[in-house]
Amino acid sequence: MARYLFSSHDGYGLGHVRRNVLVAREILRRDRSAEVTLVTGVPRRPSWLDQPGLEIVTVPPLLKASDGSYRNAQMSIHHAIAERASVFSDTVHRVQPDVVVVDRHPFGTAGELRTGLQIARRSGALVVLGLRDIIDEQAVVRQELASAGWQGVPGIFDEILVYGDPALCDQQAEYGLPMRPEYCGWVVESLPAAGTEENLVVVSAGGGADGAAVFQLGLGVVQLRPHLRAVIAAGPFAGDWGSAALAADPELAARVRLATDGGATGDLLVRAGATVQMAGYNSTVESLAAGLRPVLVPRRTPRREQAIRAARLACLGLADMVDESASPAEVAWLLDQPRRLAPGSCERAGISFDGAANAAIRLTADVAVAAA
Repeated sequence: MARYLFSSHDGYGLGHVRRNVLVAREILRRDRSAEVTLVTGVPRRPSWLDQPGLEIVTVPPLLKASDGSYRNAQMSIHHAIAERASVFSDTVHRVQPDVVVVDRHPFGTAGELRTGLQIARRSGALVVLGLRDIIDEQAVVRQELASAGWQGVPGIFDEILVYGDPALCDQQAEYGLPMRPEYCGWVVESLPAAGTEENLVVVSAGGGADGAAVFQLGLGVVQLRPHLRAVIAAGPFAGDWGSAALAADPELAARVRLATDGGATGDLLVRAGATVQMAGYNSTVESLAAGLRPVLVPRRTPRREQAIRAARLACLGLADMVDESASPAEVAWLLDQPRRLAPGSCERAGISFDGAANAAIRLTADVAVAAA
């Protein structure tokens, strides 16, 4: 019986834990006897986090502020880090994993995983680092790699998996990673084709905590185009955004639905005719996988990851990119243009959507080699 332990970075939104869940689900599909545990501090639990065969271990969340610093709402940052370190080490002792997969920060946001990873390594576990397609601008990442947060990576980690492809970002060349990574392709949920509603626009911003400008932009577009309907996927961290505005405008409310539950938009996008969204990893890949050419409205702080992703996809002809300050009229004009990608566009650009399967194949093969 193979045992897998995932540790998910939870600094902002749901993207990191979403990727881990999709890879874990693929492992469980391939090996029904596997035991998979996920350690996460996501403060609000979306429905898709509850998966058969997946144990969730909760740690105090560390949420990222707009200046890049971290905090916990219930306790001091030092207490939260100590508690996270203790829970992770205890989980390693209890689970006795064959493979540990750490997301984004190799030793945790503040080094809280280092002791637990050393325990896992001494007990014979393989230790893997998973990175999204783009981390940040080159100078920032190179400075991060030179910091204490990455010290000792080659001595603890066996491999690095990138959930993307060098066609969009060659992390070895751009960042100078301390180990040569393996590229898996993009991690996205596979959804069956659905009937398309060409007048339906999905407006999304991941978890929604910093999505107000994008939601307002989408609402303005729907006001300008009376034939459009919209689902505003506000996400679980958006609070009651938009409720008052829609209550004050019954005509608009009849064409707009607010969805605040999960932060996953794939099931909406396969039915939609267009999307206006931030440029986070998950929602962007979901839109491309659905065959849509998204209108991307990237945030630029506290990291420039979204802006880089949006600009590169626009250069590849797979997306349009506008600033948060764009007018609804500008975005409405874009939505008047064909929003469907030509068949094979993503593949020709090096974008593949089998990252979860490829990562699962790699991780289960690692277990098999270790057991041999």
